[in-house]
Amino acid sequence: MMTDSPEYYRLLRSNDGSTVQLSSYKDKAPVVLFFYPKAATPGCTKEACKFRDEYDRFKKAGAEVFGISSDEPAVNDAFAKAQRIQYLLLTDQSSILRKTFGIPADLMGLLPGRQTYVIAKGGKVVLAFNDAFNVEAHVDAALKALAA
Repeated sequence: MMTDSPEYYRLLRSNDGSTVQLSSYKDKAPVVLFFYPKAATPGCTKEACKFRDEYDRFKKAGAEVFGISSDEPAVNDAFAKAQRIQYLLLTDQSSILRKTFGIPADLMGLLPGRQTYVIAKGGKVVLAFNDAFNVEAHVDAALKALAA
């Protein structure tokens, strides 16, 4: 259960200057949280744009979508504007959430890992999906978990 972790209650800075607390969605909406290594890199752009393109499907499922990386909010904001991303990109500056979730590094430890979670309304993680290379599969896995 995410509700057992103090990091679930941490305030995270977003690309638009606001702060987000994942716990504020408990009992209100499922949360799709996808961790990406670095804004504006080819794989991360492809993944973020796939979430952008399928965003209406996530909203129809009642879910909130967030991308998260260790990039500064300004870097995430430039990335969001360049790619016309309509969901918030969060900053996990010290990789605290990444460590809390136990996300393994990719490419022999050279890159932060790419992983997607779906957190049900009650705070339970119902999907933990990791695929460093098939970045668009993260969207399909998240939509499938929301439909279950």
